[in-house]
Amino acid sequence: MRPSYTLVAFHAHPDDEALLTGGTLARAAAEGHRVVLVTATDGALGLAGEEDGRGRDLAAVRLAELHAAADALGCARVVVLGYADSGLHGESDHAAAFARADVEEAAGRLAEVLLEERADVLTIYDANGGYGHPDHVQVHRVGTRAAQLAGTPVVLEATVPATAFRLALRGLRLAGRALGRSAPLGERDVFTARARITHRVVVRAHLDAKRRALAAHASQRRGGTRVLESLLRLPRPVFALALGTEWFAQQGAAPGTRCPDVFSGVRSA
Repeated sequence: MRPSYTLVAFHAHPDDEALLTGGTLARAAAEGHRVVLVTATDGALGLAGEEDGRGRDLAAVRLAELHAAADALGCARVVVLGYADSGLHGESDHAAAFARADVEEAAGRLAEVLLEERADVLTIYDANGGYGHPDHVQVHRVGTRAAQLAGTPVVLEATVPATAFRLALRGLRLAGRALGRSAPLGERDVFTARARITHRVVVRAHLDAKRRALAAHASQRRGGTRVLESLLRLPRPVFALALGTEWFAQQGAAPGTRCPDVFSGVRSA
């Protein structure tokens, strides 16, 4: 009988879990592992349709969507740390904005979950926070420190190859799409160099679950040209090509490591 493990996925806002790691979480759950989703903020500053409200109203909508997406992915538990959304450029002046939270305090709260769950693997973001959102950068800092405090053996930075993302940004800008300018740290500091990526996880068998999780975040499909809505409109073969693989860089792994499974590091320990 294959051993089962516990995977804790730490994300910044509702919908991040589906975009970067949805297939991996669904695959782990389907294979009998325990999947725990931890989300730092309420997502209250995300763009949304008028019918979704603003501030607290939008936060309530997005947290309900988060739980629906987690159900679609097979997550056994959802933990919301309760910090405020900092905004794409850190514009929030909220006292509890996650980007300005004390790293040691926030890491201690996450470490409690890791210890309680006896986590084998923690997923966070790379040092760039992917595309530079200050809350995503803070996920990297807090998650890295929490794993140290809890002694979590494997820390994986959810990411994509940087070159591919830069090309996508350029294409969007050429097409006149505002999303082509949505990298607060600048185009050079996005995601991860391909040489640093250690895990290439094929999730094509779990794309129906990933699609349902993306669709659950209905508020993030309204209010203008939205990434989620564009992805969900893709024909299935194109959707599979675009989202059928998820990438991670394992902290401390030897250069050149190539793993097909997020639990490879635990099994080889």
